[in-house]
Amino acid sequence: MIKKTKLNLIITFFLCSSLAIAQEKRPVQISDLTKIVTTSSHKITPDGKKIIYVKNFTEKEKEGKYNYKNQVWIGDIDNSETHRPITSSEHSTSSAELSPDGKHIAFVRSHENKPQIHLLSLNGGEAQRLTDHKYGATSPIWSPDGKKILYTSTMPIWAIAGKPSWEYERPGREYGDEPHYKAIKDGAQKEEIKPDPDGNLKELRAYLAKNSADNDPKVINRLNFLGEKNLSPELNFTHLSIIDIETKASTEITSGFQNFFNATWAPDGSYILASSVAFQNHPDETNYTDIWKIHPGNKTSELVLHIEEHRVGNPQFSPDGKRVLISGQNIEEPSYNQNMLGVMKPDGTDFMWITADLDRSVYSGTWSEDSKYVYYTAPNLGGFSLFRTQVSNLKTQPLIEGPVGVRDFDIQASKIVYALTTIENPSEIYTSDIMGRNARQLTTYNESWISERLISKPTAHQISNDGFEVDYWVMEPVHRIDGTQYPTIVNMHGGPSAMWGPGEISMWHEFQVMAGKGYGVVYGNPRGSGGYGKTFQKGNFQNWGDGPASDVLNALENAQSRYEWIDGDQLFLTGGSYAGYLTAWIVGHDHRFKAAFSQRGVYELTFFLGEGNAWRLVPNHFGYPWEDGVKEIMDYNSPQTYVANIQTPLLIKHGDVDYRTGVRQSELLYKSLKILGKPVEYVRYPDEGHEMSRSGAVHRRIDRIGRIIEFFERYVQHP
Repeated sequence: MIKKTKLNLIITFFLCSSLAIAQEKRPVQISDLTKIVTTSSHKITPDGKKIIYVKNFTEKEKEGKYNYKNQVWIGDIDNSETHRPITSSEHSTSSAELSPDGKHIAFVRSHENKPQIHLLSLNGGEAQRLTDHKYGATSPIWSPDGKKILYTSTMPIWAIAGKPSWEYERPGREYGDEPHYKAIKDGAQKEEIKPDPDGNLKELRAYLAKNSADNDPKVINRLNFLGEKNLSPELNFTHLSIIDIETKASTEITSGFQNFFNATWAPDGSYILASSVAFQNHPDETNYTDIWKIHPGNKTSELVLHIEEHRVGNPQFSPDGKRVLISGQNIEEPSYNQNMLGVMKPDGTDFMWITADLDRSVYSGTWSEDSKYVYYTAPNLGGFSLFRTQVSNLKTQPLIEGPVGVRDFDIQASKIVYALTTIENPSEIYTSDIMGRNARQLTTYNESWISERLISKPTAHQISNDGFEVDYWVMEPVHRIDGTQYPTIVNMHGGPSAMWGPGEISMWHEFQVMAGKGYGVVYGNPRGSGGYGKTFQKGNFQNWGDGPASDVLNALENAQSRYEWIDGDQLFLTGGSYAGYLTAWIVGHDHRFKAAFSQRGVYELTFFLGEGNAWRLVPNHFGYPWEDGVKEIMDYNSPQTYVANIQTPLLIKHGDVDYRTGVRQSELLYKSLKILGKPVEYVRYPDEGHEMSRSGAVHRRIDRIGRIIEFFERYVQHP
């Protein structure tokens, strides 16, 4: 009896202890955004024993403010405890490239506000700056013998000697008939005429040119004059240079009004292949790219591969040097055709696509060491899967698939190293055998703090709608109690060809915050999403509103039929970019939502053609408004057309310098609703562009998520 009592006491103690530990856990917090660590540029050393990678994290600077940090780390591939930084976090680094002998890394770090190539010995010591290019140096690529590094520099058009082949865009003017004062300061142009508004024509033009060189005013003649966060009135060209590591002598090997990028050395180092295009028309009117061969010795170049109506590039030699892997896309329907991988001989002959039958957009192609297989990732049914294709017979195998996301990876003879997103963790480094089996987690950068959090796990479902099979997922509130109903947020993705799912990293934190605040979350992939093949992706052609909206709402209704805890009287809606559009479209046609948050969206399609730098979505998805019948279709598909029907309280958000969709879009929607006396609030973030929610200032990203929750809380009744 005494023994049994002691045993009961021990059991009770452990049960209480376990409950206390469980109670110590709390939901994912908004500020946990600053704890998330990701990794990139994974490289396995030649001996297969170590891994080098860039660790990306956030560091607190002062109260409420944070800095992004990128730091190169190294460690044993079988022992995460040995991992350590080899560059300082004071200066962020990127593009870490391992030398052929595995003894050095080349990486990019800013110097005097320009990116430059730096060199670091893995045996210790300080990093040394290798380049001092006036326009900066990026994308270091080691020569096969490890004695030289190839790099790229992007320079303005006025630094290019000669005259372009396309017609000068200033009406009534000729290229070079005026001095460019930035070029004079830079030493690229010698002629200097006295600027004088009252002088002769040359002096007047010099006066006007001096003002425009200072962007006061900005003179615009380009078609693509919008950048991401500012105007881009001038053209830039990317060229290749080689620096000798021993002598530090640098030689520019390409020139002219032509871009050269994504370059690679031939195995014997005698020549280079690169993505390029010799512009026959203005670069803004040119969508294709080709493969070019560059001879460093005499600085000549020649076309190797051109495929009509295709964009091809990113050459990569097989280890045996017999083939070259490239990526490409048919540009006849650029918004719908998939990215593919192909192979050719080094001279451009015997070309063939090797992933066309997969019907997925393919990324990150890498050769196996025996040159028999190509490994690559692709968005696939809500995850980012790792595939391999055997070049000899085009047989494709999925190696890692399911509700996970394989990110940047490297392979060696017997192993793969990769970053993986899972339901439980946004990103850790994993290693597996060459077939993706026997996976083992290598790092615990996020696991250390996630172990103290309550995680809501999504459940997958599928509905049929208009002949489309639509995937969606449901996440429960973390403290859900049976028999109690909860408010639920429908969260939609942009693109419109993006894809969400448990393997998608960018929304991991936001979804967990919502579930932690007592909301259910429903998200999915309506027609037009990537990861499901071309037919599904083209399901939104000339149909941005009705079709995708019905997919979203039918998924919500299906979720309500499955989960009694979803409170149909407390539904909320949000989305960004195209999903900002879709948010406004839905609330203009449906009044079931208590409140909605429309982020960085597009609301008037004809207006979008003129304002956003993503304007090609309009002709690619609808046509041009002056074409027969297209304006009527665009007006029908514009949420602004239905603004008077909006009854749902709406929060609208945009960045001050969002040039991808354009702030006038949100101003028009807000002002219209305000005039109509509708419940609306407008948030504008200073100095932020379209990517604010993913890479903007950390304190503003925190503010954004906080405003979503606060706005919905105005209209919610929690159990």
